[in-house]
Amino acid sequence: MFGAGWHRAKALVVPNSITLLPLPPYTPELNPIENVWAYLRANRLAISVFENYDDIVARCCEAWNFFANDIETARSVTARDYAKAVKK
Repeated sequence: MFGAGWHRAKALVVPNSITLLPLPPYTPELNPIENVWAYLRANRLAISVFENYDDIVARCCEAWNFFANDIETARSVTARDYAKAVKK
């Protein structure tokens, strides 16, 4: 989580299998979702001309679904060397 105000919830219950990793402020390059957007722009939405708003939404949904269904690509695009599991 990159520390945005809307990412804070006092009632959030984090499961034991998930570790929240706070990121330093102003470091979008460390946020894995930024790499997802870059991947989608470069590989699924590059050099595109859209007919209208509905076309934009449809193409973005197609790109996201393509990415979300390719587990190996999703893993490689979002992997971070600094985010390792720590066993207690």
